[in-house]
Amino acid sequence: MNGQVEQIGLWQMVSAYIFVLFLLFIVRRRKIGREKEITIAALRMTLQLVLVGYVLVFVFDLRHPGLTVLYIAAMLVFAVFNIFRRVKTRLNRQLKLIIAGSIGFGALVSLIYFILVVIMLDPWYEPRYVIPIAGMIVGNSMTGISLGVKHLADGMKQQREHIEGALMMGAQPKEAVRDIVNSAFDSATLPTINSMVGMGIVFLPGMMTGQILSGVSPLTAINYQIAIMLGILGSVSLCVIVFVIFGYRAFFNKRAQLVSME
Repeated sequence: MNGQVEQIGLWQMVSAYIFVLFLLFIVRRRKIGREKEITIAALRMTLQLVLVGYVLVFVFDLRHPGLTVLYIAAMLVFAVFNIFRRVKTRLNRQLKLIIAGSIGFGALVSLIYFILVVIMLDPWYEPRYVIPIAGMIVGNSMTGISLGVKHLADGMKQQREHIEGALMMGAQPKEAVRDIVNSAFDSATLPTINSMVGMGIVFLPGMMTGQILSGVSPLTAINYQIAIMLGILGSVSLCVIVFVIFGYRAFFNKRAQLVSME
């Protein structure tokens, strides 16, 4: 390849959709009933990526700090609304604000630290680095908080009687829900930890694969991948711990009584 990326033509790209057709054949044959969701997902992915591709070409060429910050802000807004859509439990206003604050705080702190301390990017707003890294950090943080919200809400609902019993015995809300909060944090961070365990042996992650395909030395790609995975781990952990520490409070009123989220 001589350091050059092999180009994928239109018909080569179209041929890749054979895998979608294969999946549609399976679910239809098995009467699983997911044809509509799969088709919409494939079309939506294609349209979104094509649109983002043109936007990134513009942002990369202009290299303006305001556009970089605006793009990251759009990522965070989309991530927050995606969490709201994923979670089936009814979310009150307080919990929504905690979710938004958690992912905003955790992702931005991790991103800023990664850019300024880990890779010491100059200029700090270089979009070719900042936007892909921000995408990985925000995307994984979104998944982590989504899991955290689900497990926290499920735990509060399933163990309602236990919590109320603890409150009647004089326990503070923080003490009554300690195990539920810890379980939600563990469940939310476990997928990230599991992906780290299999990385390099079971699979090569996307960032590393992309760099290798573009001609970067595998050793350089490994350095970047290790750094970004540790950054993702830090971001997910920070986002989720902030969420669970403050999130459980949305299930109590001012008199420390458990409220329903039904």
